Amino acid sequence: MSLERTPPYLQVVAELKQKIVSGDLKHGDKLPSVRDLATEYGISTATAQKVHRTLKAEGLAEARQGAATTVSTHRTLHRTAADRLEAALTTGRIYADGEYAVITGADLSEPPEWVADLLDIEAGGQAVRRQRITHNSEDQPVSASTSWFARELADAVPALLVRDRIIGGTPSAIEAATGRRAVASEEATTAAAASEEQAQALGITTGAPVSLSRNVYVDAQGDLIEVGESVAPAGRWRVHHS
Repeated sequence: MSLERTPPYLQVVAELKQKIVSGDLKHGDKLPSVRDLATEYGISTATAQKVHRTLKAEGLAEARQGAATTVSTHRTLHRTAADRLEAALTTGRIYADGEYAVITGADLSEPPEWVADLLDIEAGGQAVRRQRITHNSEDQPVSASTSWFARELADAVPALLVRDRIIGGTPSAIEAATGRRAVASEEATTAAAASEEQAQALGITTGAPVSLSRNVYVDAQGDLIEVGESVAPAGRWRVHHS
């Protein structure tokens, strides 16, 4: 749907969503009031009210009686691999304010078949594996993820095999060491039941519904830099903006 044909309230919703996903609008921040939205975007108050209702319906805002409508993301927002790549490349920070990751594994390991196929690794070969659990500012786990890289990248970026956070994210570290810049991502998502390992990482029950995603980062030549998989609890919205 072209922007010109998009209803005005959805255009405003899309802009506010982008600010929420990027972290420009953080959990607890006040959203512009209905009156302010109407003035800023040249829309009617009825349209501005629809903006607030849409964000609340999608779990990205909340309103309490007698108080302003505020951003609400701790229990509802799922930032995707594409969101984190964009943040790393534009701001040098892969996590939004208040978020942090605990690196739970960094080693050379035999990848699953689907990863080996993408990275062109022969059976029995090894790849760099980094595992992490991402938390919000309330110390709640919001996702668990595993990233895979070609083994030779460990020579260029030794930090990939260290169980410490890489400031600015792995894409930036790889670019600094090799000149290869991740410029695009592809992602596929499905609903699944949490495995025992996933449930333990996320603090949920084994078999509980989760959102499972697989992603790749590619450079300007279309060559793979990173292959990843992440899992998030049910009830979190994946927000796409364009």
